[in-house]
Amino acid sequence: MATSPPTTSATPDAAPAPRPGGGHGAEDRRPAGGRFTYAPAPEATDHLRLRDRYELFIDGQFRPPAAGEHRLSINPATEEPLAEVAEAGPEDVERAVAAAARAFRSWSRLPGGRRGRYLFRLARLIQERQRELAVVESLDGGKPIRESRDVDIPLVAQHFFYHAGWADKLDHAFPGAPWRPLGVCGQVIPWNFPLMMLAWKIAPALATGNTVVLKPAETTPLTALLFAELCQQAGLPDGVVNVVTGGGPVGAQLVRAPGVAKVAFTGSTAVGKEIQRALAGSGKRLSLELGGKAAHVVFDDAPMDQAVEGVINGIYFNQGHVCCAGSRLLLQESMAEPFLRRLTRRMARLRVGDPLDKNTDVGAINSREQLGRITELVASGVAQGARLYQPPCELPSRGFWFPPSLFTDVAPSHRIAREEIFGPVLAVLTFRTPAEAVERANNTRYGLSAGVWTQSGARILWMSQRMRAGVVWANTYNQFDAAAPFGGFRESGFGREGGVQGLAAYVERG
Repeated sequence: MATSPPTTSATPDAAPAPRPGGGHGAEDRRPAGGRFTYAPAPEATDHLRLRDRYELFIDGQFRPPAAGEHRLSINPATEEPLAEVAEAGPEDVERAVAAAARAFRSWSRLPGGRRGRYLFRLARLIQERQRELAVVESLDGGKPIRESRDVDIPLVAQHFFYHAGWADKLDHAFPGAPWRPLGVCGQVIPWNFPLMMLAWKIAPALATGNTVVLKPAETTPLTALLFAELCQQAGLPDGVVNVVTGGGPVGAQLVRAPGVAKVAFTGSTAVGKEIQRALAGSGKRLSLELGGKAAHVVFDDAPMDQAVEGVINGIYFNQGHVCCAGSRLLLQESMAEPFLRRLTRRMARLRVGDPLDKNTDVGAINSREQLGRITELVASGVAQGARLYQPPCELPSRGFWFPPSLFTDVAPSHRIAREEIFGPVLAVLTFRTPAEAVERANNTRYGLSAGVWTQSGARILWMSQRMRAGVVWANTYNQFDAAAPFGGFRESGFGREGGVQGLAAYVERG
């Protein structure tokens, strides 16, 4: 199902109508009598060994749900089923929390070096099976294989290696006061980076001596279940990691479970608020990584071609399914027109299609529900008077697809400038002075990330000190490292993941 808003695409005043072309920013080079085209380069899938049905992973074994219910996990690019996945109920969540509580008694007493060995083993197994994990991540979530293979899975392994190294050095991470693990951690992760979010949460929890009950998103559960197989292969003690699958009610049951000492949630701001209300007064520790509406600020002295690539990466990476996506582009007025000409020309060379094709730049939208939300918000932008540009591209007839989109003539009051779209949609605004850029960048209820492009180091420091964002990238975007803490302010949540700050979220000190 390919969807476009009910309007004719219009090219911004500053940009001529671009031509469709190849991906990766290549110039349009035409041989005599025609033009170069990309031959299909599909990633092989014959090495996959997905089960027809996956059960819940509780106490070291795959076990059927008490109610015997299952749901299909489908490929969003084709709408074809991939596997049946168990639907957990209250009794299953209770069993998983009890298993984690039993395992905590011995796991928390294990010397840090021993825990680190298990984490190192998991990291190496992830590397050994990285090709399989990357393909399943793309099949289940719709993201291009280049991103799963070159970004997601390497970062997953990096987080396990990093936290394995800390496991026997925690006294140096928290000097001056005794520390102890919290207990059972209930972790709920989203569908946009399933395995990466799993690593961000499970690795620090295990390194600090906690045990885990993980609830993956209902549309992308498969790599979490493959990770459960890796836990078995690594010989991880039973009950240290448990995986319960299902919809939103399963997550709600998990965060409210009496035996859970710490809740970590990544997802929408609305659900994060519900969790915070539910846990108020319970004594449970909580960290939230929620939505964002990041400002990508480009000054007139920025290296223009480099900034164009940064903007493309900031919003169209993973189809815009990124909480820190640079979905608001703030251009200095004096250079807005030439920048938009280059940006739309670059957009015309993005390739939309099969996520398993190595030439694909923009894959499938994760679900029908998310496609509907993107479509509705883009239609609202057109209705409110913003000008929409979409490059010419042929969308597949099956699956969930949306073309890369760009809005100009956007007012700060427009919904597309205020609400998180979580799709491949960029809203362009302009500014004249650095002070105005800061004011516009901070004109949002979110505060997760931002980007600044300028050749002036002093201006970068001035901007980053005034922008209300947890992460500010300078002359780059979407750069992550296990040693660097990540998190936001305001309605983007609280708490940090990664680095020593991420470890601190899983211990009690004093």
